[in-house]
Amino acid sequence: MKYHVIYDGNCNLCVSLVQQMEKLDQGKQFDYIPMQDQVTLNRFGITEQDCELGMILIDAENTNMRWQGSDAAEEIARKIPFAEGLIALYRQIPGLKPIGDRAYAGIRDNRYQWFGKRDRTYHSPYPIGCQASETVKD
Repeated sequence: MKYHVIYDGNCNLCVSLVQQMEKLDQGKQFDYIPMQDQVTLNRFGITEQDCELGMILIDAENTNMRWQGSDAAEEIARKIPFAEGLIALYRQIPGLKPIGDRAYAGIRDNRYQWFGKRDRTYHSPYPIGCQASETVKD
C-alpha cells in the first residue's frame, strides 16, 4: 500500500516530522506533497481551505479514502510498525481521543508562532510517484 502525505512545507515542526518519516520509511509506504504545491493538490481536488484543517493522508490506490488532522496523524502512526500498538492503546482509553484532537488543533493553529516558519518550502526527496527503490543522497 502507498499513501500520499500532504504536509505544510513551510512549518518547521511539520517538516521535521516528515524528515523523520522519510528516514524510517524511505519512500516504501509514503510519498509527500507540500500543501504549497497547489498544482499537485488540484489532482486530488484539494483546496487551500482544505489544507487549513491540517495534514492530509490519502490512500494512493483509493484516493477517496482520506484522513485529515489528528486522524491522519493516527493513521500514519498505525502504518509504522513500532507505533501501531501505541495508537491502538490511545484509541482504547476513554476521553483521550478528544484531548488529542484538541491538542492537534492547537498545534496546527499556532505552528508558526510556536515552531517557526521556513523561508522556503521543503520538498521531500520522496515526492508523489517516487519508487522505493530509488536512493536519495544527502
